[in-house]
Amino acid sequence: EKAVDRLGNHPFEIGLWVGSAATPNKMGKRRPGAQAPDGTALKRTLEFRRGRGGSPIPLESCPWCGHRFTTDSFRLEPNINEPQDLFVSCANPSCAFTGDRRLPIIAVDEPIYRRLPCFLISTVDKFAALPWTAEVGQLLGHVNRHGPTVGFSRDPAGGSVKILPPELVIQDELHLISGPLGTVAGIYEGAIDALASREVGGKTVRPKIVASTATVRRAKAQIRALFDRTEVVVFPPPGPDRRDSFFAKTTPESETPGREYVGIAAQGRSLKVVYLRALVALMGGAQALYAQGKADPNNPVDPYMTLVGYFNSLRELGGSRRIAEDEVSLKLKNRPRRRIEPAEAMFEQRNIQQDMLELTSRVATDDVAAAKERLGKSFSESDKRVDLALATNMISVGLDITRLGLMVMLGQPKTSSEYIQASSRVGRDRAKPGLVVVLLNIHKPRDRSHYERFESFHASFYRSVEATSVTPGAPRALDRALAPALVGLVRQAEDSLNPSGAADKVIFDRARLDRYAEQLARRAKSSTTPAEEQALHDQVLARARRLLDWWQGAAQDARSKGLPFQYETTRTERNGLLRDPLDPELAAFP
Repeated sequence: EKAVDRLGNHPFEIGLWVGSAATPNKMGKRRPGAQAPDGTALKRTLEFRRGRGGSPIPLESCPWCGHRFTTDSFRLEPNINEPQDLFVSCANPSCAFTGDRRLPIIAVDEPIYRRLPCFLISTVDKFAALPWTAEVGQLLGHVNRHGPTVGFSRDPAGGSVKILPPELVIQDELHLISGPLGTVAGIYEGAIDALASREVGGKTVRPKIVASTATVRRAKAQIRALFDRTEVVVFPPPGPDRRDSFFAKTTPESETPGREYVGIAAQGRSLKVVYLRALVALMGGAQALYAQGKADPNNPVDPYMTLVGYFNSLRELGGSRRIAEDEVSLKLKNRPRRRIEPAEAMFEQRNIQQDMLELTSRVATDDVAAAKERLGKSFSESDKRVDLALATNMISVGLDITRLGLMVMLGQPKTSSEYIQASSRVGRDRAKPGLVVVLLNIHKPRDRSHYERFESFHASFYRSVEATSVTPGAPRALDRALAPALVGLVRQAEDSLNPSGAADKVIFDRARLDRYAEQLARRAKSSTTPAEEQALHDQVLARARRLLDWWQGAAQDARSKGLPFQYETTRTERNGLLRDPLDPELAAFP
């Protein structure tokens, strides 16, 4: 009771707020004689119960006990025809989250906006919904009402409920938020930061940001342009001993074997031939060693029986897949042998599975989850074993499977950070070091250079990590992202302008909206050099004010014609403020 009095009775929940390809955006409703709308939680749950699709959310098993979800694990409440929530529970009777004790997981957008989970996992591109979806601002603390059934909501007329905005933002893999993505994200971050800040005692309190990465350079400049933070504290801090920082300790290879890198290049041979022969040798050799201790359930060769092939593009992966399915499979069946065979056989005959596992962007989310589960299984489990997995840079982050120990990379990756991140997917078990075989095209100058300096490069390859680039003040970036960021900031900050059909209220509120233009202009100053700060500030301010004037003019024009004026443009309502960049009816901004 004391804890409830002190902390309240709102449950602790975890939200997953990502794109519709992974999680449903809407709950959906089922009308008599009609099917449930595609992509909704209702449709996905019904399909899962009929055995026609994967899990409605990207979870295949209970995170508490590991028991696999069944058709009874997902419940649509309060009824199946007009559900409001998708509850998840475990089918294991001995689990702590079974029956009515549901897992504290929310993975559908509509309940997320209503329940406001304490911990939210999201992708950065999801915040592009700021100008399009009225409820997004609720995640940043902009709510004024709460009811026992409807949850948190926002009333244009106002209310008495107040909650704090997010106080902590954790940005994982900071090095990925760079280039075009980081540039556009930097403009949206101006709106997000303004919405998540609050005034306390006359001072502006902003969320604390923790950014995580293993490969970055010029982090201070990137953080300043992206998050407008001038003070950067590196954790863990450097200690007096570079080999022992208390948080991490460097041990010699005599105590803990390290990851081994091997470079292969062949003069006068195509890279595909080198790839074919390397795969045959590695997989045949692994089979010979594995056969010596096959009866051992903890066979030390198990990590090397699954080979991960890494490719720089889908085009290279597609061509190599044909080689693996045809020639590699055939040569392994014929028991590859050397011309001069030693007393003990170095290679053994091997039958590999024909359905190569693929981890790329063209694979569905459910299939990726199933693939990761299979990769985690030991090779002795014949029904789940994986001989060869083909992947692109999709595995550079997020593939944390300690079992994997062997990787073949076709060509040098485009950046050193990608090379370090991708190759570190194998050999994550201290007792089972990883082997990375890099196949280099000797006819390409860059690959040849890496091959010739292979040892010296790998002795200090963190020095070669490229500096990240984030330029939210660039002219083309402002063309793309300033308007939606401004509309999103205004819509989510102002209660009167928040509803879908309230875009024309700008006519009455235009005079006080200049402060939002000023906020974005002030934010733009942090993305450039001190000499250009004021010029960029004035440019963004003038441009944002013109956008607000154009918004007011469009609303007045619609009202004079007696037409509704809303944010979204639909098939039936074409008189909207927001348009797709490729919309043929979009008039050029003067």
